[in-house]
Amino acid sequence: MLRHAVRAGLRGSDRPVLVACSGGADSVALAAALAFEGRSAGVRVGGVTVDHGLQPGSPGRAHGTAELLAGLGLEPVLVRAVEVTGDGGPEAAARTARYAALAEVAAGTGARIALAHTLDDQAETVLLGLGRGSGPRSIAGMVPERADDGATWWRPLLGVRRETTRRACADQGLPVWDDPWNTDPAYTRVRLRTEVLPLLEEVLGGGVAPALARTAELLREDLDALDGLAAAELTRLAGEADGDGLPARPLQALPAALRRRVLRGWLRGAGVPDLQAVHLRAVETLVTRWRGQGPVDLPGGAAVLRASGTLLLRPPGPRGGTPGPVPR
Repeated sequence: MLRHAVRAGLRGSDRPVLVACSGGADSVALAAALAFEGRSAGVRVGGVTVDHGLQPGSPGRAHGTAELLAGLGLEPVLVRAVEVTGDGGPEAAARTARYAALAEVAAGTGARIALAHTLDDQAETVLLGLGRGSGPRSIAGMVPERADDGATWWRPLLGVRRETTRRACADQGLPVWDDPWNTDPAYTRVRLRTEVLPLLEEVLGGGVAPALARTAELLREDLDALDGLAAAELTRLAGEADGDGLPARPLQALPAALRRRVLRGWLRGAGVPDLQAVHLRAVETLVTRWRGQGPVDLPGGAAVLRASGTLLLRPPGPRGGTPGPVPR
């Protein structure tokens, strides 16, 4: 099943692949499947392991994982040590440092980065998004392939259960490392995995994780369709405007979900950083509840104002500056 999961993705691109491997069952099983299928697909497959330096003996484990990957026939095999700092707790900070290191490796090699997230990880992600109310994109979960931060992130195991990866490692006699963080109830995701999901399985009669993953896939299709419509609307409205603004009246006529996507695309395209839902809704009031109010301030020092029926973006700087686009 694992080899089948990676086969189409390998044969659909001739770009080299680097599997991110922690030494756990999911990533070791993925590395073994990629090593086998890569040879028949004619795709070069390597590996990279990240040493976070947060637990005793982590450098030795990282190099042991590298030796395991090399023994599977992966080439090249890289070890990257990172410094874990920043806000959000050790788990979030480690994730940030890990992805930055992987993105740097991808940029230097031109390889896709294969990540071993499973269907169970997807279900946990959906539950986290639901509980935090962080919007439909969060509930839509992880995508099988995504380009971001100069890297292509490939998740071929989103349809595979975690128990399948562990069984594959056992069947092949592959050693795995069980990270103690993955069973520490201090972490929200661990409690979802060990308490919430089992309870839901019991109450709802089973099949909860696949159902959550299926919901994410269906929602993602709807969101992708809306994003496509919004991109077309943005192109059309930008063509109707004088300069770099957006006409307010046609925006007002759009459904709210589409209107906010158009506004988000416009502002992100102009380089506004850290755009959140609260900012979008504030800008939207200039369209839907226009009463002659003043500009809406945005992250980075820019602002949006309405003048002569058009939304204009004022770049960071003195309040008396001329409205216009934020410098890209």
